[in-house]
Order: sequence, then structure tokens, then C-alpha cells
Amino acid sequence: MSQGTRRAGVGQGLAAVRLLVTLSLLPRVVEAQVIGVLDDCLCDIESIDNFNTFKIFPKIKKLQERDYFRYYKSKIPVGIKAGNSNKYLKVANNTKELEDCEQANKLGAINSTLSNQSKEAFIDWARYDDSQDHFCELDDERSPAVQYVDLLLNPERYTGYKGSSAWRVWNSIYEENCFKPRSVYRPLNPLAPSRGLCLEKRVFYKLISGLHASINLHLCANYLLEETWGKPRWGPNLEEFKRRFDPVETKGEGPRRLKNLYFLYLIELRALSKVAPYFERSIVDLYTGNVEDDADTKTLLLNIFQDTKSFPMHFDEKSMFAGDKKGAKSLKEEFRLHFKNISRIMDCVGCDKCRLWGKLQTQGLGTALKILFSEKEIQKLPEHSPSKGFQLTRQEIVALLNAFGRLSTSIRELQNFKILLQHSR
Repeated sequence: MSQGTRRAGVGQGLAAVRLLVTLSLLPRVVEAQVIGVLDDCLCDIESIDNFNTFKIFPKIKKLQERDYFRYYKSKIPVGIKAGNSNKYLKVANNTKELEDCEQANKLGAINSTLSNQSKEAFIDWARYDDSQDHFCELDDERSPAVQYVDLLLNPERYTGYKGSSAWRVWNSIYEENCFKPRSVYRPLNPLAPSRGLCLEKRVFYKLISGLHASINLHLCANYLLEETWGKPRWGPNLEEFKRRFDPVETKGEGPRRLKNLYFLYLIELRALSKVAPYFERSIVDLYTGNVEDDADTKTLLLNIFQDTKSFPMHFDEKSMFAGDKKGAKSLKEEFRLHFKNISRIMDCVGCDKCRLWGKLQTQGLGTALKILFSEKEIQKLPEHSPSKGFQLTRQEIVALLNAFGRLSTSIRELQNFKILLQHSR
């Protein structure tokens, strides 16, 4: 054997060893990079994990099962799902794509089953809500196309909705709404260093990225693993998780996506702690018609608010919009219009269940920002009468708590994936 051949053999051997070492370290990479202090705040990820696991997650899960919070009004836009006019939809070009489309239609369909008792209760709820003084526009909540959906019958999970159709929706959300750093050219790379952006614009950018990461985590954690004799088996898909979040497969973006999820959690956590006085007033009740259940639901909600107040490392929203009043007012209006546009884009999602949860979580985040922008109005709330300065509708309340519940679940599911990664070594 020649010296050159021996050197080549040694070189290949070293390359193989390096590859094996790299592969053995992969499970630890996500874990190693999703730690430490978050940017733009003084909170560390480990504290959030512990707080969420032991204080928030068990209670918010229980709250989401209460009648007041399990029903959400959903509107299916006319003409969105059918036809080629929708620029976000993809037409199947072959048998495999057609099968994927059929599976997506099946898994993404909304279960609209409601008992007669529930339907009668909704009429009563409408009467009650109409009797309240509203000082804000209810948008399309009164539209005939809007109907209540039982969220417990329609869990957020993998639906098969993917590919260019889903990509176009998220591409539009990032391209049309984000304050992107000038150095970022790829629309689905919201995680590049945001140098050159002020705090407010960095925050908005991270919120959208965190929402995207949270939704992807739910799909990975509740994946259709197999279906035999018409019985689906759902569970965590580790390979799908790696594809979306592994630093090697995502070229370093995955861990930043997950950090943005934590940042979004902090923002909504702060909003809940700030809005507590609104719900602590005796005039506010979570009406479903069952006096005893309504009282229990409010007690549980106030208990969650107390926990949110106890968190020691809240995001300081006072650092946002702290400049001149004119500039701050302009940025706030820009935020509001961006969220309104994101909600409009969500209407174009070609999967009913995806659209339902996308709209809910977008409205929940929008409501959280509304709260953070209204601190003075909340401080001036009258105890025994409605306030012209600040008010929340049933729809906003349901969206706010369910959206935070989704984030709490995402962080819990991330812990499960870390365990699965350790066991896969």
C-alpha cells in the first residue's frame, strides 16, 4: 500500500470518527443552545421551565376544560377553501399529492358537533353579552358565518397541511407584517440577528417567530404516527421535531426559534399579570348560566393570575414605546394594523382546524398586547361599572387564556422532547 493510500485511509477514518462524534452530540445540541438568559429581558429559560411546569401548566389545562373557555367563535370565510383564486392554496398535480390533500382535508376538518343543551346555552350567552355595555367594536363576531366550536373536540395537532400552501401563508405573514432586519432576505428566517432594529420592532419580530415555533411544536408533539383499521395513533414525532428545530438541520435557526417561543410566553405572562385587576372586580363574571360553575371558574382564573404576579423576572414592557409620544403612538398603531393583517391572512389558511387555532392564537396575542398598551386605563377601572377606557369581550378573554394555554403546553412538550432526545442517544 502506498503512502498516499495510507494517508487517504487515515483521513477517511478521521472523518468517520468526526461524523460519529457529531451524531452522538446532536441530541445535546438543542438542549445546550436553548438555555440561559433571553435577549431583551433578564429572564433565564430554566426559571420559566420550572415556573410553567409546577405552577402554570396544571391550572391552565384545567381552566381550558371549563365551559366558558372551551367554546370559541370561528368564522369560515366564504370562497376561501375552494377554487384556484386563493393564492395560498396548492393544486394537487399527481396521485401522491392528491392522497396528501385528501388526508389533510380529513385531519384538518373541524368537528362541529354540539349538543342541543350547548346550543341553547349559547343563545343565553348571547343575550347576556348583548346586555353588557360595549365600548369597542366587536368586528365580525355577530356575523351569521360565525359559529361556536368546541376546542376540546378539535385539538391542535398534525393535519397534513404542509408544503407550498402552508409556506405561502407564513411567507406572507413575515413579508407583509414583520419589521425585518435589512440583512434578512429569506422570509422564513425570522431568527437572524436583528441588528439595526429598535426594541419594539425586535419584540414584534420575535413574537411572530415564537408563535410559529409554538404551532410547529404542537404539530410535532401530536403527530399521526399510524392509522390502523381507521383508528389513529397520535404521539410525539422526534424526527419531525429534529427537522424543524435541530441546529444542524435548520442551520442554527432551530434553537433561536425555541428561544423566541419563551420570549412570547413571557410577553403573554406579563399581560395576564397586568390584567388581573380587570377580573378581580365584582362586576366581571365568566357567565355560562351555571352560577356555581361560573364562580369556580372565576376562582381558578384569579388563582392563575396570582401565580403570574408571583413570577419574579417579568418582561419590562415600560422599555417599549418609551420614546417621544408621537413616535410611540405611531408604533402602537403599526402593531395593531399588523396584527389585524395577520388575522386576515390566517383566514386564507386552507385547513379548517389550522385556521381555527391560528386565528385564536393570533387574537390571543393581539389581546395581550392590547393589555400591555392599556396599563393606565386598567389602573383607573371603576369597581362597579363598565369602563369606557378598557374592556374585553368574551371572544378576547377566551382567545387570551387559550393562547397562553397553548404556549404553556408548548414549553411542557419541549421538555418531553428533550427527554426523548436523551433516550435516543
